[in-house]
Formats: sequence, structure tokens, C-alpha cells
Amino acid sequence: MVELITAFSFVFIFYSFGLTSTSLLFFILCIGFVIIFFIDLKHFIIPNEITYPLILIGFFKSFDPNLNIFLFPNFINSLIGGLFGYIIIWLIIFIYKKLRNKEGMGLGDAKLLSVIGFWFGWISIPFVIFFSSAVALISVIPDLIKNKKKLSSQIPFGPYLIIGCLIFLFLNEQIKLFLN
Repeated sequence: MVELITAFSFVFIFYSFGLTSTSLLFFILCIGFVIIFFIDLKHFIIPNEITYPLILIGFFKSFDPNLNIFLFPNFINSLIGGLFGYIIIWLIIFIYKKLRNKEGMGLGDAKLLSVIGFWFGWISIPFVIFFSSAVALISVIPDLIKNKKKLSSQIPFGPYLIIGCLIFLFLNEQIKLFLN
């Protein structure tokens, strides 16, 4: 399944962007997202060994003036996006811990949202949070109704952040037209 998803993604990326640096960047991000998706789904962790390089690549690619500026932000928007993504999840973790006196999310989710912010800028963060939360809620509600899960059940949020990012990317043009 992992190989099929990766192969399909590579074909889609190549078909969409051709043989360009944008394709190369999306190949790298795709590999990182596939690995994170399945590791978090199975083990409830998001490895730093994947998020840290993606953060660095996401930031340093923002200095390339030849990249698709409609997809990738400049270095200031990239930096703000990375910090904003991390701080939002960190605040959720901090507030939940103060209110409930237990962990609600892990810092891996904060680092993953930081990756997304570094790659796609601060404008992506509210949309990715909204889309990922909506998809997570829709997918968990049937298990709550059937009493297979409780409200306190642990769910891996990384896959939902990735799905939310993909939805943002597919709706990117419409979102940016709507905002202008």
C-alpha cells in the first residue's frame, strides 16, 4: 500500500509539474509525508529524523526565487508559517495540559504543522488546522457512536494534518482567489 501511494503520488506530481525543481521538492515532501503518515498511524509518533530535515528544506527552499511563488512562500512567510504552526499546536498542548492535567497531543504534531508552515507559509496554517480537524472529526464520529472509542481515546493526528495539507494544496488556487 505504501509503495502504491508513493508511486501514484510521484506520477501525479510529475504529471502536474513536469521535470522541475518544484517536482523534486514535492517528491521529497511526499516521501516524508508517507513515512510520517504510516508511522504515526501505527506507533503514535512522528520521528524528528524526518520532521527536522523537512523543516530545513522547507525554509531553505524559500530563498530560491525561481520556485513557483503561487505554491511556495518567500522566506519571511515561510519563517512566520513555521513558527506559527509550531506555536499553535504547542499552545493547544499547553492549555489542554493546564486544564485537564494530562497530555492531549504530542510535540510531533507541532513539528509537523511547523513543516507545513515552512513549506507553504503562514496562510496555510488555519486552513490545514480546519481541514485536518474536520476530517479527524468525521472519521472518529462513527467509532464514538458505536462505542468503539471514547472521547478520551488516543488518535494519531499526524495523518489528519497531512490530509489537511493535501486538501489545502488541492484547493490552493480557490483559497487564494477567495482571499484576494
